[in-house]
Amino acid sequence: MSLKGKVALVTGSTSGIGLGVARALAGQGADILMNGFGDAAQIEALRAGLAREFGVRVAFSGGDISKPDQVAAMVAQGHAELGGVDIVVNNAGIQFVADVVDFPDEQWDRVIAINLSGAFHVSKAALPAMKAKGWGRIINIASAHGLVASGQKAAYVAAKHGLLGLTKVIAIEMANAGVTCNAICPGWVLTPLVEKQLAARAKQDNCSVDEAKRRFLAEKQPMAQFSTPEEIGATAVFLCSEGARTITGAPISVDGGWVAQ
Repeated sequence: MSLKGKVALVTGSTSGIGLGVARALAGQGADILMNGFGDAAQIEALRAGLAREFGVRVAFSGGDISKPDQVAAMVAQGHAELGGVDIVVNNAGIQFVADVVDFPDEQWDRVIAINLSGAFHVSKAALPAMKAKGWGRIINIASAHGLVASGQKAAYVAAKHGLLGLTKVIAIEMANAGVTCNAICPGWVLTPLVEKQLAARAKQDNCSVDEAKRRFLAEKQPMAQFSTPEEIGATAVFLCSEGARTITGAPISVDGGWVAQ
């Protein structure tokens, strides 16, 4: 398929899943508006490299998605610099782990603001132009934790469950506007951050990294394999295709059988 002529805004796309999704969409010809935090020089190298590798236009916004005014400015930037925003991938997210009785109020607010409210703000800002054009795709990167829970992740699990609810509402409201809204629900994905966690766990448990991976996966997934950012990106590409035009309001599990249990 080709996404040439489409513009995709991918939040949290300077690393991990978001970068994998941005690369997959750029590989199909979409122009990209990257978003995220990090070292300015490294981000510029990523932006320029993506543009060079795939021959597409790539812009960057450092907008804080928890701030509606910054979100509005970011979407406006997509229209001004790239000619629109046809695809939104709400990927940005953070985590904090603690029992409910010990969970800091400010961490709850921060996780909800970025993982859930941020997706609302970006979608709200982008939807009017999609509706006017008669075509659009909103893809929310949820989680297996949007469908099932784990202890010590109250804010994250609540936000991801909420994100699935938001997905369904947007899908219903846009059902006859040419705009679909779906959620990808990954299980464990092998990102640089997870690789660091595995190395730390291997050191702590005095075992090999491969053994640490095996134990980590066995805690949740029947399939003893990590998904990759590239595979999440491939799923996003499919959801942008004409073959997926009547798929809307759906949670798509890419989780090695996690929620099948």
